[in-house]
Amino acid sequence: DIAASLQKCTEDAVLHISANALSRTGEKNLCIAGGVGLNSLANARVKKELNCNLFVQPAAGDGGAALGAALQWRAEAYTPTKILFNNFHLGKKYDLNEIERALDKYDLSFTRYNTRDELVSVVASNLANGSVIGWMQGSFEWGPRALGNRSILANPADPDMKQTVNTKIKFREPFRPFAPSVLAERAHEYFDVSDELPHLSPEEFMLSVVPVREAQRSKLPAITHVDGTARLHLVRWDVNSLFYDLIAAIDRQTGVPIVLNTSFNMQGEAMVNTPYDALETFSWSGLDFLVMGNFVVSKGDMT
Repeated sequence: DIAASLQKCTEDAVLHISANALSRTGEKNLCIAGGVGLNSLANARVKKELNCNLFVQPAAGDGGAALGAALQWRAEAYTPTKILFNNFHLGKKYDLNEIERALDKYDLSFTRYNTRDELVSVVASNLANGSVIGWMQGSFEWGPRALGNRSILANPADPDMKQTVNTKIKFREPFRPFAPSVLAERAHEYFDVSDELPHLSPEEFMLSVVPVREAQRSKLPAITHVDGTARLHLVRWDVNSLFYDLIAAIDRQTGVPIVLNTSFNMQGEAMVNTPYDALETFSWSGLDFLVMGNFVVSKGDMT
């Protein structure tokens, strides 16, 4: 009751402040930053009830101050120009040699795949068959949400998957929901959203909660919360082509263009960054496979 009341008051406050700002300025575009900007329920109400174009800075918490400082320095040091944020994968990237050096330190079997198509097909097949996979690719995400580069992935259609990931891998309370990552152009088929959501909308950064279409809820038990909603993550090819291709491969094998996606960490720990971080988490958790670059690390045999 206390938590629900606090959430309700927070939503009401955000709506009041946002409505006042839009009314006084006559704007339809609204930007939110600060830690409360990570409140996905409040963001959803702002979009729906105020009918505005909402942008939430994906690193809206304290860590976003670093980005603000860098932008302020740039504005003062150079002639101001507009910069289009295509994505927020702004962290360090590790090449295949660095990944292989980390693998040499662990007594784990692994397979190296030569092509992207072969890699995503094998990973998609294992996800479809019920495996839970640690996915580490490219530069890590700026902000607290796993957007397809430091993620734990699973099959959203498996009715037991939410409990499996919560209790055996994330080691957290079993009621906690997981997010669906979905091909952006197919999202409206499964969720109550427009078929043309604008680029950089909160749904691209897992920052808005939306209803799962009633006819689809029984097909997506692992990502549908008890109230029939989900914290949506739209995946676009021009933002994250590898993750997009993986979900497209899952669609070809299961008929559903969605994967369960949660941050690659265990309870109380930071999201993994380096290959060593990923291998440590993989070793201590119930993950079935770990995918880093072209390498697939297993605790058993690949199917």
